Amino acid sequence: MKDNVRNKSIISKLTGKIAPLLTILAFLSLLNIDFAHAKDEFQKGICLTTWSKNQYGGPDSDASLKALSKTRANWVSILTTWYQDKCSTTKIFPTDKTPTDDSIIHAIKTAHSLGLKVMIKPHLDVLDSSNGAWRGDISCSVEPEWQEWFENYKVFILHYAKIAQDNNVEMLCIGTELSSISPIKEDLWRNTIIKPVRETYKGLVTYAANWDDEYDQVKFWDAMDYVGIDAYFPLSDAPNPTLPELKKAWAPWLKSIEDFQAKVNKPIIFPEVGYCSADGAAKAPWEDIAGGKVNLDLQANCYKALLETFWDKKWFYGVYWWRWGTNVRIGGKHNRGFVPQNKPAQKVIEQWYKKTVYRKR
Repeated sequence: MKDNVRNKSIISKLTGKIAPLLTILAFLSLLNIDFAHAKDEFQKGICLTTWSKNQYGGPDSDASLKALSKTRANWVSILTTWYQDKCSTTKIFPTDKTPTDDSIIHAIKTAHSLGLKVMIKPHLDVLDSSNGAWRGDISCSVEPEWQEWFENYKVFILHYAKIAQDNNVEMLCIGTELSSISPIKEDLWRNTIIKPVRETYKGLVTYAANWDDEYDQVKFWDAMDYVGIDAYFPLSDAPNPTLPELKKAWAPWLKSIEDFQAKVNKPIIFPEVGYCSADGAAKAPWEDIAGGKVNLDLQANCYKALLETFWDKKWFYGVYWWRWGTNVRIGGKHNRGFVPQNKPAQKVIEQWYKKTVYRKR
C-alpha cells in the first residue's frame, strides 16, 4: 500500500513537471504548422508604402490597412527605405523619409491583428539621381570599397531582420533591384548577407530582382525560399491597349519566366508590380506618369491581364500590387498614379482575391 502511495506521489510530481513541457511543445508544433502553411500559401499581396517618418504609426495608416484587408488580401509588404549619397559611395543610412522602427512595428502589429501576414521590404535608394542614376546602378570600383559596402548593407538588412524576428514577421526581402550587384560578388552575398540573415531571422526569405536584366542572373536563388521578380515587363506602346492585346503581350514574357523557373526549380512571386492609371501605362510600367489622360480602365485591364496569365501556374505563388497609400482617401477617378485605391483596379483585386488558391511544394 505504501509503495502504491509513493508511486502515485512520484507520478503526480512528474506530471506536474511534464505538463508545462507538453504545453510548450504543443505551442511550438503550432508555430511549425503556421510556418509551413505560410510557405505554401498563395500570396494575395499588396505593398503598403510611405516615405514619412511616423506615418505607419498613425490612425490614417491603421484605417488604410483595415481597408486593404477588406480586399481579401492575405499578405502585405511594408516598405522602408535607407539611402546612399551616390551610386559609387559606400555609406548607407536612414533619413527623415525613413519610417521609424516604432511606426513599422505598429504597422506589423496592426496588420497581424487584421489577419494579414507580413513581408518587410527594405529598399536602398540613391539621393543623387541627377544623371538618371538609381539603385540598379550602385557599384564600387575597388575591392576594399566592395567589402565596406557589403558590411554597411549587412547592418541595414540585419536591422530589419531583427525587427522581423522579434515581431513574428512571416517574410523578409533581403534586397530590391540591385541589378549591378546581385549577379556578382556571390561569396559576399552568401557569407556577409544571407548567412547572418538566416542566423538572425527564422522566417521566409526572398530577394526582389528587376524584370529585365537581373532575375535570370542572380547567383543565390538556391538560398532563397522564393524567387522574387519585380514584374514591370513592358506590354504595349499603344496609349490604350485592350485586354486581349495585353494578354497576348504577356505570352513571350511568360515563356521566358517558365523556362527560367524550370532551371532554378523554385516557386516565384512578384514582390512588386503595378501600373499607373493613365494612357501609356503599359509601355514602361515602372514609370510614374505625371501627365496625360487619366485612364482607370487601362490600369484595371493591366491587373486583369497579369492575373489571368499567372494565377493558375503551379510555380507561381503570388503577387504584391504597387502601391497602397496610408490614406484611405487617396486615388479616385482623377488620379493617374500607381495606387489602385478607390478605382476599378481595386475592384479587380477584390474579385480575384476572393478566389481560393491551393499551392503545395
